[in-house]
Formats: sequence, C-alpha cells, structure tokens
Amino acid sequence: MKGNFAAVVLVVVGSFMLLTNLGIIDVSLRELLHTWWPVVLIGVGIALFVTPERIKKK
Repeated sequence: MKGNFAAVVLVVVGSFMLLTNLGIIDVSLRELLHTWWPVVLIGVGIALFVTPERIKKK
C-alpha cells in the first residue's frame, strides 16, 4: 500500500506539471499548495493509519 501511494502521488504531480507546462491548464502549484496543504497532512495520516505495521522477528 505504501509503495502504491507514493507511485500514485508521483503520477498525479507529474501529470499536473506536464499539463501546466503544455498550457492546457493555468493553475499555479504554489497557490494550490498554499490553499490545500492541510489535505496533504490528512492524506499522509490516513495512509499511515491504513498501512499495517510489519512485525519484526528476532
């Protein structure tokens, strides 16, 4: 789950940056992060909550 989450984040951020560079969308990443940064914290918290802990063997 943890590896999949990171992959999805990379794909979404990369797609957003590509669309911005191509001029298809006109949104500033800085403005988005300034407004929606708490959602990142919530997402990380949910991912940590949902991801099962690994049991270490001695």
